[in-house]
This record gives sequence, structure tokens and C-alpha cells, in this order.
Amino acid sequence: MIQFGLDRLLADPALRRPLAGKRVALLAHPASVTRDLAHSLDALATLPDIQLTAAFGPQHGLRGDKQDNMVESSDFFDPLHGIPVFSLYGEVRRPTATMMDRFDVLLVDLQDLGCRIYTFITTLRYVLEAAAKHKKAVWVLDRPNPAGRPVEGTLLLPGWESFVGAGPLPMRHGLTMGELARWFIATLKLDVECEVISMQGWEPDAAPGYGWPVAERSWINPSPNAPNLSMARAYAGTVMLEGTTLSEGRGTTRPLELFGAPDIEARKVIAHMQAFAPKWLAGCRLRECWFEPTFHKHAGKLCSGVQIHVEDPAHYDHVAFRPWRLQALAFKAIRHLNRDYPLWRDFAYEYEHDRLAIDLINGSEILREWVDDTNSRPGDLDALAMADERSWEEERRAFLLY
Repeated sequence: MIQFGLDRLLADPALRRPLAGKRVALLAHPASVTRDLAHSLDALATLPDIQLTAAFGPQHGLRGDKQDNMVESSDFFDPLHGIPVFSLYGEVRRPTATMMDRFDVLLVDLQDLGCRIYTFITTLRYVLEAAAKHKKAVWVLDRPNPAGRPVEGTLLLPGWESFVGAGPLPMRHGLTMGELARWFIATLKLDVECEVISMQGWEPDAAPGYGWPVAERSWINPSPNAPNLSMARAYAGTVMLEGTTLSEGRGTTRPLELFGAPDIEARKVIAHMQAFAPKWLAGCRLRECWFEPTFHKHAGKLCSGVQIHVEDPAHYDHVAFRPWRLQALAFKAIRHLNRDYPLWRDFAYEYEHDRLAIDLINGSEILREWVDDTNSRPGDLDALAMADERSWEEERRAFLLY
């Protein structure tokens, strides 16, 4: 039976002993729950040997109160536990000195999706840097990477760091939050006390979950539009839709598993994808569909779309499925079918105003330039990505805990 870091900490007084007499803070979100589905803040508050003095919420808030992206949360006082709850996605994204003065040890209990752009990774980096500066300790209560160990995408290039790009990672990095903490500390050369309360029994290569223990744990949305394992598997590709004019399915019941728009022809898009780079479609099934978002892009309009299916064991191949390439291929098909299609969305994205969102998401201009180049071929993008993927697989080996 798998045990997450939180459950091990709650069950074992010996693990908690170093926290005795220390002021403890918690960084958590809605999926920070025990095996019995109690929120980690509530569960920790029941322990007489834990002195909770503050809590922190990342993007979308401690309790998941903000539905959309780029909607800030405010600080508030939790009347049940009698502690302040500070927002790290509001007036500040890095904890201030005043916030850091509230605790001695910060427990980080965040469920990640295994994708570089997920902002919880950047928040982890920021709190580690703040802890190093203010001489505080950080304990990461580890959780599974639901996308498992596969690696995909080009590395974020120097100068492209942002709130959706915490460092030179590929889009799909294949690490847990505890492993990422170890990597951040090493690469940023941080002098910080950091403990990882590791999981027991996590088998990232085991079917049918390949990272997520489907038979043992309930799925809780770590953010409002992360409703299931299928989304987590597709997200390293479908997240790029945020930088386009295409709907990523926000405002539907299957966000970030499908894409579309009123002015595309999904059947033709799929046909061109199959003709141009059939190997990039391996491991999943694509299905033409129609949807009408109730909010967000193309709200109230009928969209011709494509849904990516990765649930059926007869069709899903965890190793072969490459969502980043698949979504890049969809963009290429749309560009081929309509050279002048207004694909790239130009708007302020995650506190950045001067660079295109699609480039921020990818950590460089490489993918956009490949899509827009009428002469580029699959092998051109493959060559760049494969070199980075091999390099990352070698680099991350020293930080693996499982």
C-alpha cells in the first residue's frame, strides 16, 4: 500500500520529533489531503506535537477558491485554526520577510502534475530561496508525479525564466516535488536545510496508473481545471493551448483534454496530423468532437474540436504517448490548412507583458518558429528535443528518490 509523505508524517511520531518546539507553517492547496481525504492543514492541527503558526496558498488558493488562471488570492485569517493564511499568488509571489518571521519550519505539501509550467514548481523554488535567505527549514511532504517518469520537450533556455518557467527543465520532467526540491537546491547552490519525507510504495512504472495509484487513492483536483488523470497525462501538451486562440476546453467538463475553435475543421486537422507525423500520434486516440464552452475562450460558441483519449488500456501506451509533440503537431496542421490563421494569442500572461505566451510556456521561441516555418519537418523539432531529453534524463538521475 502506498503512503504519501503527509500520511507518513501523521502516522510516525519519530518523523515529527525534530519539529518539537518549532513554529510550523504549511504550504498547501486543495489536493493536499490525507488518505482519508482530510485536508493537511486540518489533519496537522489535530496533532499536539505540531505548533501551526501560519499557512500559505499557491495559485488558486489554499482551498482552491479561484477558478481561472491569473486570478489572485488575498491573505486571510483562518478562524478555525487561528492562524494567518498568506497568498503566494496575490500581492506577492515570493514570501516576504514578515511572512518568513511567522515560522521556523515550512511543510510543503503540494500535488504536482509533472509539467514545468505548473506554477507550484516555481512557488517551490521561491520558498526554498526565501528559506535559504532567512535561515528557515523546508520539509517537502512528497506526492506522486501522476505523469510518471517519461521526459519530453526542449529545455527552458537561459533568459526565459518566468513564473511558468522555474528553470532549465523540459516540459515533462518526470520528477516528484521532493526530487525537484533536491534539484533546485543543487542547481541554484542554495544553503538551506531541506528534508524530503518520501513516499513508500510508489511505483511510477506500474500499470494502470503509471505514476498515479489509481486503485488506492482518490483524485482531488490540485487546481480547478485539473479534474482527472487523463488531463494530467495530456497536460504537457495541452497547456500550450493557453498561449493560443484555440479553446483548451475551459468552460467544459473536460478541460485540457481537448482543443478546438469555431473556425477550424477538426477532421481535416486530424487527417493532416496523421499524414505529417504519424509517429507522434502513438499511445493515444484522437476523436473529432464538438463542444460549446460556457466561459473563457469562445464562450457560447460551437467549437469543432479534437479530444485526446488516454484512458483505455487498449489504446493508451504510457511510454509511446508524447503529448508535447502531439499538440505541436496540431498547431502545425492548423497552420498548414490556413497559413494566416491567428494562432498565437498576444496578451499579458502570468505577469509577463512583453513576450508571447506560447514562448513563455515553452521556455524559448523554438516551438513557435518550428510551427510557423513552412519548410520545417518533424525531424527538425525531434532533433532539438531528443538532445535535450537525453541530457535531462542524465542530469536528473542524481536526484531520483524512487
